[in-house]
Amino acid sequence: MVSVPATYGAILVGGFLAAALSGIVTVQSFIYFKLYPTDLAWRKAIVAVIWSLDSIHTALVCASIWIYLIQNFGDTSKINDIPETVAMTIALTAILTFIVHCFFAQRIHKLSRCDWRITAPILAFAFLRLCSASVTTAEMIHLKTFSEFKQEFRWIFTLGLALSSLVDILIAIFLCYSLQATRKAASRYVHTLRTFAKAYMNSMDYVVNSVILYTLENNSLTSAATVISMVCWLVMPTNLIFMGLHFVISKLYANSLLATLNARKQLRQERAQRGLSGELPLAFPGLATRFRSNNQDPSRIDPIGTKLEINVEKTVQYEVDADIMTSHSPSPSSISPKTSCRPSEAISQMA
Repeated sequence: MVSVPATYGAILVGGFLAAALSGIVTVQSFIYFKLYPTDLAWRKAIVAVIWSLDSIHTALVCASIWIYLIQNFGDTSKINDIPETVAMTIALTAILTFIVHCFFAQRIHKLSRCDWRITAPILAFAFLRLCSASVTTAEMIHLKTFSEFKQEFRWIFTLGLALSSLVDILIAIFLCYSLQATRKAASRYVHTLRTFAKAYMNSMDYVVNSVILYTLENNSLTSAATVISMVCWLVMPTNLIFMGLHFVISKLYANSLLATLNARKQLRQERAQRGLSGELPLAFPGLATRFRSNNQDPSRIDPIGTKLEINVEKTVQYEVDADIMTSHSPSPSSISPKTSCRPSEAISQMA
């Protein structure tokens, strides 16, 4: 006896949730292009690809619901069949998940000073997850029924879900570790700037803590959805609750990436409000008169010749933590005395 709520109902509810989350993906995509019109081309390309794959995935989900509820209306024996649209949703979910995993792996790679010992396992497991999902899709299309697929290839679908959860956990661990290492490296550098260090580190701590919170929230949500889908697949193989949950997984991954990109501007604004005002106190004897402009009012110049105070907007680009800390948080690789952190070179560039 077929359980209608656990089969048709699960597919229908999963489709509704997937459509709602797909709408959020579309809204976040438009917000990204509006907030970051000058962002790097490869990031814009990733967002465009994510939105396109998500739209195709939503169309396949709707087509699957149509086949189950309209085309096969009243024929409960067809619930065991696997439409090609359902099989294709698994492949698209894997492709979208792989893109998101590679995006976060690239961030970890930069934060870890290009340490392949950290990045390589993430990429390897993500690729294996993609391969597993590809085999699952091919076999579902070939066998055409859930009963035959579960009998012969149940393990391959389970492996794909397990690898996806594992990659999420690794990304969360390595990203949090890399952010903590970045914070320690920055604290060792700014301790020499006595008047600047306290405000800077308070702002730095706030940004790092916020990024860690975003990381844990995003990865825990996607990992939890994947694990629940895998448990339902293993414990309740006679219904389609696992498939309804699987419809939602790709949407969670897409939203996690877009939310991470769109949060950068808000973090920058909050960081500016928490103490890094942009004033850069410098003291260089004898340099005050060198940088006087001919049209500058002499009465506005600080009478103390041993201190030059310059208000600037910080536009130095740092590739740190997954771009949420871009343009305001120095990475370990950028905290070198050979960069523009040297006072003389900074002043010469501003001049």
